Amino acid sequence: MARKRSTVSATTFRRGINFWPPFLFAGIRVLAVSEDYRSAKVRLRLRWFNRNWVGTHFGGSIFAMTDPFWMLLVMQNLGREYVVWDAAATIDFVSPGRGDVFAEFVLTEDRIAEIEELTAEGKKALVWFDTEVLGADGTVVARVRKQVYVRQKRREG
Repeated sequence: MARKRSTVSATTFRRGINFWPPFLFAGIRVLAVSEDYRSAKVRLRLRWFNRNWVGTHFGGSIFAMTDPFWMLLVMQNLGREYVVWDAAATIDFVSPGRGDVFAEFVLTEDRIAEIEELTAEGKKALVWFDTEVLGADGTVVARVRKQVYVRQKRREG
């Protein structure tokens, strides 16, 4: 199936989202988005304005750095024929984030095919994605699960 992708280049998208206020004012930076919207890498720097009471990363900022990516990657890869929304999320804080932390998102062709199969004939799918937020040394700081709602748009007529 030929997919209708966004007309916005990944580079333009990355530059734009870095000025989105929830990212800009939390110290979140999108480092990379692949041109096919199959992967993204994000960094959260520890600064005076995003520390909690004990001097580590504020949990809300850790969650925010992971929040939109699964929905956006799925949306860009399925195209305009699908409705894609965030449906649910959980976060487990594993260890204190004391320096820069990173998250990577990789959407495989197999996951896209799975979603297309689940949504065949207009069915909805609730698909879970897992992401680890890692410190610069590879230590797991948090584990985030995001559930994405996907359904083919109803055709009128």
